[in-house]
Amino acid sequence: MMKVSVIGMGSWGTALANVLSENGHEVLMWGKTKATIEEINTHHTNEKYLKDIELHAKLAASDVLEDVVHHAEIIIIAVPTKAIRSVMQQINQVINNKKTFIHVSKGIEPHTFKRISEMITEEIDIEYMEGVAVLSGPSHAEELALKHPTTVAVASENETIRQIAQDIFMNEYFRIYTNDDLVGVEIGGALKNIIALAAGITDGLGYGDNAKAALMTRGLAEITRLGTRMGADPMTFLGLAGIGDLIVTCTSVHSRNWKCGNMLGKGLTLEEALSNMGMVVEGVRTTEAANEMADAFGVEMPITQSLYKVLFEGLDVHEGVQNLMNREKTNE
Repeated sequence: MMKVSVIGMGSWGTALANVLSENGHEVLMWGKTKATIEEINTHHTNEKYLKDIELHAKLAASDVLEDVVHHAEIIIIAVPTKAIRSVMQQINQVINNKKTFIHVSKGIEPHTFKRISEMITEEIDIEYMEGVAVLSGPSHAEELALKHPTTVAVASENETIRQIAQDIFMNEYFRIYTNDDLVGVEIGGALKNIIALAAGITDGLGYGDNAKAALMTRGLAEITRLGTRMGADPMTFLGLAGIGDLIVTCTSVHSRNWKCGNMLGKGLTLEEALSNMGMVVEGVRTTEAANEMADAFGVEMPITQSLYKVLFEGLDVHEGVQNLMNREKTNE
C-alpha cells in the first residue's frame, strides 16, 4: 500500500484515483470545487464527470493543497495542459520532501514547445523531484470506471519509477506496459488529439470511412515525423501511446476532440463548439503548438497546418479538405 495524491477531479483523474483506491492504496484527491469534494467524500460519486459510477468508499478529496501534497509519496497530475504550470507552482510552494510525479495530461505548450514532463520539472525545485513519468494510451475514463479492459503505457527515463507506476495501477482490468521513450509517449498522446479533431470534421461533413482511414494513416505519419525530429523512437508511434490512442480518439463517441471536430464539420464555429462541449478540448491548443513546431523544425505537417487555418484563421472546412486533396503529387 502506498499513499497517492491525485491533483484534479475531472473524469480521468477520478477514474484513476478510483483504480488506485480499489487496488488498496490510500488516495487523496485535490480540487477547488467544494460541492464535488463533498460529493466524493459523502456520496462516493462524481456525477458531473463519471455519471452513474460508484467510487470506492475509501477514496477521499480535499481542497487544501498542502494537506494533499504532504499526504503522498506519489502525486498524479491530472489537470489540463494550460493549468500545468500554475498548479505545479502552487505545489512547489507547499512541498517539503521529494515526490514522484506521474502526469496523465496530453498536450504541448504553445510557443515554448515544452512537453508536460518538462513543464513539471521546470516548476518543481530539484530537491523535491524524485522523478517524473507519463501514463498514456487508448483509455476513456468512462470505460475504465466501468472496469472494461483497458491497456496503457507508462514512460519515464527512470526504470524504478516505471516499475512503481506499473505496480500501483495494474489490476485485472487495467494493464500497464512500461516504456523508456518519455518523449515519444508524450508526443503521441498530445498530437493524436489534432488528428481526432480533424476526424470529427470529416465525420461531421459526412465523408465516411475512406476519408477517416486516410486521415488517420496520414495523421500518424505527421505524428511520427515530428516525434522523431524531437528525439522519439519511431516504434513508439506503432504502440499504445501512438496508433492505439489515435484509433480510440478518432473513432469513439467518448472523445472530446472528435466531438468538437464533429460540430465544426456540421457548421458550428470554434467558439460555439467549445461552448457546447463545456470541457477542455486539448487538441485545439495542441494544434496551435504543433503548427508552430512544424515551421520551427521544418517538418511537413499538412493536416495540422490545414486544421490550424480552420481553427484560428477562419478557413472553411470544405476548402481545408480540398486543399489537402489537391496537394502536389508525392510518394507515400
